[in-house]
Amino acid sequence: MKIAFVGKGGSGKTTLSSLFIRHLAANEAPVVAVDADINQHLGAALGLDEAEAAALPAMGAQLPLIKEYLRGENPRIASADTMIKTTPPGRGSRLLRVHEDNPVYDACARPVRLDDAEIRLMATGPFTESDLGVACYHSKVGAVELCLNHLVDGPDEYVVVDMTAGSDSFASGMFTRFDMTFLVAEPTRKGVSVYRQYKEYARDFGVALKVVGNKVQGPDDLDFLRDEVGDDLLVTVGHSNWVRAMEKGRPTRFELLEADNRMALQALQNAADDSYAERDWERYTRQMVHFHLKNAESWGNAKTGADLAAQVDPGFVLGEQLAVPQPS
Repeated sequence: MKIAFVGKGGSGKTTLSSLFIRHLAANEAPVVAVDADINQHLGAALGLDEAEAAALPAMGAQLPLIKEYLRGENPRIASADTMIKTTPPGRGSRLLRVHEDNPVYDACARPVRLDDAEIRLMATGPFTESDLGVACYHSKVGAVELCLNHLVDGPDEYVVVDMTAGSDSFASGMFTRFDMTFLVAEPTRKGVSVYRQYKEYARDFGVALKVVGNKVQGPDDLDFLRDEVGDDLLVTVGHSNWVRAMEKGRPTRFELLEADNRMALQALQNAADDSYAERDWERYTRQMVHFHLKNAESWGNAKTGADLAAQVDPGFVLGEQLAVPQPS
């Protein structure tokens, strides 16, 4: 299952995504976690110290390797240089799977121990001094989108992405890459404004969206969120002494997280698991192609000097039937 956490800056989406990742790991589920936020805080929220978080390899810096590996023997892609963030897979492409070992994970993922379990953590990489004034952050997030386009995942395995804040996710087609999107909202007018944007933008794409109310302190906060987001409100999360200790760098074992917050995390997992019944690989592939053609026409063809529409394999549909590991 592919799951995104979104919300305005300061809403607590990174904290909530890290708690969800810990919850899945505690339930012995295989997890690939991806920090796609410009502020790069997921590693710290998962317990890495400053040096460990800084040492995470940047996916953006490994883009040539990622492209070359995923291109495989796809005859429609003449070279890795002609691949862009939206390039879809086709016959001959290499695909990614949650469980396997491959050169992309070797270069971009690092194991993180969470109590008695271990997950893989990947990060787009921070905005560097050389990027200032000349680069767009979406070019870095493009490595995440390209990997998601080539990912084949099944039930009971999870890819959890902490997305960039606000509505920046709509700068590409990545917002359609998920089985479930959890929008973290505070009980304030600003807190629900991103929800309204997401709801409007995602309406025509069948995006499954649920709201997680965060920093809810009483019935008035709960009533406010119910009035503003209606049935999209899935669950609320209140104050946590466990989270406060974690933010100080002194977390206890995850099993000691407050019972009501653990129940809230189980509700998130249940909602994500239930979305599997609505998975439509044909629609997923069609949307992938739609955004690729848009990007090709608007900038991709000019940048690469190639007709990127020719990369689309009209007879190819991504799906779990393709989940047989391929040689690297």
